[in-house]
Amino acid sequence: MREKARAERRSVRYDGTWRDRASSDAPAGAPPAIRLKAPQEGSTTIRDRVQGDVTVANSELDDLIILRADGTPTYNLSVVVDDHDMAITHVIRGDDHLNNAFRQTQIYNALDWRVPEFAHLPLIHGPDGTKMSKRHGAVGIDAYQDLGYLPEAMRNYLLRLGWSHGDDEIISTEQAIGWFDLDAVGRAPARFDFAKLDNLNGHYIRIATDERLEKVLGQPIPEIRRARLLRAMPELKLRPKTLAELVTNALFLVSERPIRLDEKATQLSTPDARALLAEVAKQLEDVDWRVDDLERRVREFASQRGIKLGAIAQPLRAALTGSTASPGIFVVMEVLGREETLGRLTDAVNLAPVR
Repeated sequence: MREKARAERRSVRYDGTWRDRASSDAPAGAPPAIRLKAPQEGSTTIRDRVQGDVTVANSELDDLIILRADGTPTYNLSVVVDDHDMAITHVIRGDDHLNNAFRQTQIYNALDWRVPEFAHLPLIHGPDGTKMSKRHGAVGIDAYQDLGYLPEAMRNYLLRLGWSHGDDEIISTEQAIGWFDLDAVGRAPARFDFAKLDNLNGHYIRIATDERLEKVLGQPIPEIRRARLLRAMPELKLRPKTLAELVTNALFLVSERPIRLDEKATQLSTPDARALLAEVAKQLEDVDWRVDDLERRVREFASQRGIKLGAIAQPLRAALTGSTASPGIFVVMEVLGREETLGRLTDAVNLAPVR
């Protein structure tokens, strides 16, 4: 039957061979499949809350199997019975199920059951406009969690992919609960944009409490290092787009001495730079350990040596954080404290970089 339909370039569907034949015509001992005797004339209309009224001629729908020959029910019968038994009023799902809605409506009508309201949502596409898949990156929610996205950022982003509330881009979970309705859901598929998700996630990281973010390291740390982390968090959370970035940027605060230097920081650890660090360490021994005083003392040192502030600030950053990017270096020094700062400078002067 399928081969004949394909050869005649017709849609492949059951042709009704056994629709009106007597059961006595059936081959002896052949287990039968049970089909719905669907209407062949007229049309079936889905009144969809998102797609609007969608109509299909009944002549385009065949007598679908509702019970297989092995006695198991098919998907379309199962979901209709389940939804009826659970008193489901609204069926909200992806628009790739829209075709099933016509068949399910025919089953509801045959059973004389109330048809629920349908709302078929547009699918999410990848940046290239094709259906979202693993080749576009993460697809499961747990994968996005592992990548460092906050749940409220994901809720906000996914909500705005297919729904709008004026020009609002930042929508809290509480606002979403109060504002959402199906009428504002768009019909066109949305494209997943990681850059927009990153920017939104960065916003939610910035407004998250320092105590909540401190816990993302996920492991117990000594109280003195935890205190450093909390003091630095207002600065640390200003730039990262993901929690993974935040963790990477914060590691220098909880690392044991001697800290590891990344490749760029290692390149800054030249003999001349280490000599400068030895001199500036002596200048810092008796300074009041506050941001303003630390900056004033380092600036005075740079002026006396006739060098720009950056010529000492960058080696300082490399020695204290193991990186060439961090919060303000004088904030870093204050947070690390006198003993840890001077100790790390001693390590940088006397020890080969740890890789």
